[in-house]
Amino acid sequence: MLTINDIRGYIAGLGIAADDNVYIGKMDNKKQKSIGVYSRPTSGMPNIALGGVDCTTYDIKPVSLLVHWNKSKSESEVEAYKLFEKLRSVTSLSIGDTHINYLRLMVPEPQDVGTDDSGVYEYVIWLDFIYQRK
Repeated sequence: MLTINDIRGYIAGLGIAADDNVYIGKMDNKKQKSIGVYSRPTSGMPNIALGGVDCTTYDIKPVSLLVHWNKSKSESEVEAYKLFEKLRSVTSLSIGDTHINYLRLMVPEPQDVGTDDSGVYEYVIWLDFIYQRK
């Protein structure tokens, strides 16, 4: 199983934001230069192979990343694109002891979602982690 905390650790390890500025769940205190890692809701039927769960070799973890940067639109955009490019250029990945078969970016570029109540620019990146079941 791949958890949201596992993914948080991976995103923190990319070096875009400091480890203690990469959050799961709720971004407390909304620190600038932070990234939020959230499970993304989905709908539809579960992915189960013929033969049942025991024959199903992979699963999907849908994730939303919120890049909450600073009050400069251009700096915030640059950091969001840095994260996007790092994700887009992954050629091999394991998180902990879970092999990631594929990172599927669900948006063509970081999505500008404007500013929060404090005027900090935010961008969202949606992606799916398709991983090997154990």
